[in-house]
Amino acid sequence: MTKNTSLFANLKSDFASGLVVFLVALPLCLGIALASGAPLFAGIISGVVGGIVVGYLSNSHLSVSGPAAGLTAIVLTAITDLGSFNSFLLAVLIAGIIQLVLGFIKAGSISNYFPTNVIEGMLAGIGVIIFLKQIPHAIGYDNDFEGDESFLQQDGLNTFSELFSVFNHIQLGSVVITLVSLSILIAWTKFEFLKKLKLVPAALIAVIVGILLNEFFIQSGSSLAISNEHLVNLPVPKTLAEFKSIFVSPDFSAFTNSKVWIVSITIAVVASIETLLCIEAADRMDAQKRYTDTNVELKAQGIGNILSALLGGLPMTSVVVRTSANNNAGAKSKMSAIIHGILLLVSVLAIPTLLNKIPLATLAAVLLLVGYKLANPNIIKHFWEKGKYQFIPFIATFIGVVFTDLLKGVTLGIIISIIFVLKGNMQRAYNFRKEEYSEGDIIHIDLAQEVSFLNKAAIKATLNNIPSNSKVVINATDSVYIAHDVLDLIKEFKKIKSKELNISTKLVGFKDAYNLENSDGYKNKVTIEHRYNVMKRKMEVIENKEIIFKEDKL
Repeated sequence: MTKNTSLFANLKSDFASGLVVFLVALPLCLGIALASGAPLFAGIISGVVGGIVVGYLSNSHLSVSGPAAGLTAIVLTAITDLGSFNSFLLAVLIAGIIQLVLGFIKAGSISNYFPTNVIEGMLAGIGVIIFLKQIPHAIGYDNDFEGDESFLQQDGLNTFSELFSVFNHIQLGSVVITLVSLSILIAWTKFEFLKKLKLVPAALIAVIVGILLNEFFIQSGSSLAISNEHLVNLPVPKTLAEFKSIFVSPDFSAFTNSKVWIVSITIAVVASIETLLCIEAADRMDAQKRYTDTNVELKAQGIGNILSALLGGLPMTSVVVRTSANNNAGAKSKMSAIIHGILLLVSVLAIPTLLNKIPLATLAAVLLLVGYKLANPNIIKHFWEKGKYQFIPFIATFIGVVFTDLLKGVTLGIIISIIFVLKGNMQRAYNFRKEEYSEGDIIHIDLAQEVSFLNKAAIKATLNNIPSNSKVVINATDSVYIAHDVLDLIKEFKKIKSKELNISTKLVGFKDAYNLENSDGYKNKVTIEHRYNVMKRKMEVIENKEIIFKEDKL
């Protein structure tokens, strides 16, 4: 865990990035709550807890937590099935406890097995989604909720059909503000004289200019004026009673309801997987290449969900969109996530009316740049040059995320990666070579360092294809581990099949514990001469592969 004193070491850059994330997170919190069928403030509560509490407890330097788009369908269905929001809050609380337990049993270590090309494919896919989903908001069509990441939308359209329908709903005022905001955001990084103002986030300037422009349109009676449905729409409590009604508690009487437990387990599993994926993505983004303890992260998420449920908030995860915005804004430490949470808390209490003047078009401009940076075409080129075993899982994840959702896309990429690993293991389990000698055919089978049950089929096929009256040397000199399935296969071949086909079988380098004996008196030991011959054959294989590689290149 990072010491508290270090939280303030990069306060200038962290405050600026925290401010940007706050501006991005505000409409996302509201949009996800709206899509989830929950009170709008439930999204804000989750964002505040995710920023301050999870941000403080986590040791991730870039990750930002809050209500997640990937949970909207689960939350919407759960609230309906359970019959009340209070019963749902109990499910969130139990899910938090489950996550806490997962952290203590070190389940977060599973993230170490997420392939890098799959994580990069996920990021590129999310980048395309962010970019495409923000185009309607950028031109004044806000029919779909902020934060939606699914290809199939709740309004019956999809990511691409939505783009065609927006041409009938263009709001010129939103287009003007989007273009002005984009100009400010781009200019802030391009021109030297503006770099002196780097401490002032470009996103804040864009928001201020957007508000002032729209106020000018309204006061002048211009047709460019943006109406309320295209602005941030934060509920404003008018009385103390309304403010108190924001905070609701879990219904503990629903503890024995089996549906509550099913929802709890579902949320805990999905939220944990999404968090681990985002943490891996955040570590990939980190310019300083710092690594996050994912078990600590699961504990932090668990505590965050417990507290969010007690206050009446939505379940949370580490979120790629906010994390990406945080990284692009120049965050140096987790203080930026904490600042974003504090700003959410203070602003919704102190200046909700002012926040409701922010055009969604300005925030769309910020996210358009975030999406573009994540989906940079150079990333696709990079993995293409790495070869098919890196490129295919990458592009499959990329396409899967864009055309389905984050979890399905990543699952597809991981499945393809596993297939490639299995295929590679089957091919690399042993070296199969036949050499012609004056005394007859000698077939060498040199086993690899590790031979698992996955290699059984390939080795079995090789042994079945050995011709009669041959001489076979099966060498386990380099093997550290051989699965029992493979050992049994070799024993059966030596004792039964080799005798039937008059195949002389010699075993070399097998451990005494394997209890494999040579019936013809050939010692199961490795001579210096044999080591030399094995090494020679390996060098010849390498040289042949290099020749083939060069020919392919030519």
